Amino acid sequence: MSLLNRSTKRPSLAANVGRGVLAGVAGSLVMTAWQKLVEMPISERGDSYGPADLTERLLPVKPRSDAGRKRLNYATHTSLGALWGAAYGVAAHLGLRGARGAGATFGAIYTQDLVMITALGLGKPWTWSRKDWTIDVLDKAVNIAATSAIFDRALDPRVRP
Repeated sequence: MSLLNRSTKRPSLAANVGRGVLAGVAGSLVMTAWQKLVEMPISERGDSYGPADLTERLLPVKPRSDAGRKRLNYATHTSLGALWGAAYGVAAHLGLRGARGAGATFGAIYTQDLVMITALGLGKPWTWSRKDWTIDVLDKAVNIAATSAIFDRALDPRVRP
């Protein structure tokens, strides 16, 4: 079975979602590097355990050590990136690529992110400072920009090096 539709050579929805997941994982790694090497030294903030908090709230998971909580945090962070990538894959399948696809994906997923953390009692975005908002938006914008670039330039079978 080919990942491409034989009549149009257009990747299937499943293929685009799969490539999106891979691009999203890579985008999460780019975001982590951005946070550790650029954003956190400038903002002087410490590590965030928001992803681990989310998993602990949704699943019966409770790490027994700090190292276990850190692993859970990275696993959740990467899994959320994979979901963002899958969403970009759907947008790309619908013809939204590059800045348009990244913008549409960011708007949809970021809105859902804010609703979810509020509904689960993990945060109150209306109380965040301008600095908190800037950090949150920039970090996630780096993620989706990297995800879209990786999807569009490295993982599309129609793009030739």
